[in-house]
Amino acid sequence: MNTPRFPGGTAVSGLRVYDWEAPDGLHGGTPHLHTASSEAYVVVAGEGEVHTLTPRGVAADPLAAGAVLWFAPGTVHRLVNSGGLEITVVMQNAGLPEAGDAVFTFPRGVLADPEAYAAAAALPAEGPEELRAERARARRDLALRGYWELVASVREEGAGALEEFHRLAAQVVRPRVREWREIWREGVEREVERTREQLAALAGGDPGIMREAAVVRTEPTPGPRAFGMCGRLRMWRVADAPETGEPPGAPETP
Repeated sequence: MNTPRFPGGTAVSGLRVYDWEAPDGLHGGTPHLHTASSEAYVVVAGEGEVHTLTPRGVAADPLAAGAVLWFAPGTVHRLVNSGGLEITVVMQNAGLPEAGDAVFTFPRGVLADPEAYAAAAALPAEGPEELRAERARARRDLALRGYWELVASVREEGAGALEEFHRLAAQVVRPRVREWREIWREGVEREVERTREQLAALAGGDPGIMREAAVVRTEPTPGPRAFGMCGRLRMWRVADAPETGEPPGAPETP
C-alpha cells in the first residue's frame, strides 16, 4: 500500500488528546473519518493507541513518542489516551478539514437526518469552558455509541458494513462539496500548478521560484486551545514573508 500523498496545501496543529473517561473505561477522543483528506499523526509525548476501521477490519496501533501513522480518507479512527498523549497532526488539503471534511460515527438515525446531525456535531464557539467541554464530551459519547455499533457490524458482516457507513458519510458532506472545490482550487490546485511551472523552469535552466526564497515563522493562534474532535487543539497561523527589512523570526530589541 502506498503512503498517502500530501500534494499542495497542508495544515499542522498540536493536539493534546482528551483524558476524559468514556463509558467503556478508556480515555480519549471522538471517533470520526475524513472524506477527502489524508492525515498523519506524529506522536511527540505520552502513550496511547489509535483504533481504526478500514475495509481490512478492526485494528489497534500503539502510540508512543516518535511514532508516525498515516490515514487515508475513509479510515475511521478513535484516539485512546493512556497518559499524556500529545500529537502533531498534519492534514492534507488545508482548508477542507476546517470546512467540515470530517464525519462523526453517530448512530445511523442521526447520520441519516441532516438536522439531527448538524445539531449533534455543533459546539458553542463561545461561553464558559465547562459548558463547551460538556458539549464536547456529549458529542464524543454519542459518536462512540455509533462507533461500537459500526465495529460490531464490521466484525459480523465484513467490509460491506463499512461501505454503508461511507455512503452515509458522503451524503452528510455532499452539500459542502461546491464550497470545497473553490477552497481546493485556491489552495491545493494553485500550489500544484506552481510546482508544474517550476519544473518547466528548471528544465530550461531557470531558477524560477527560487528567486522568492524566504523563511516564515508560524505563530500560534491566541487564546486557549480549542475543543477539537480528539482533544484540545493549538493551531498556527502563517504570516506573509516580508519583502524587505528584518528576516522573519528575527528577535525583537528590548
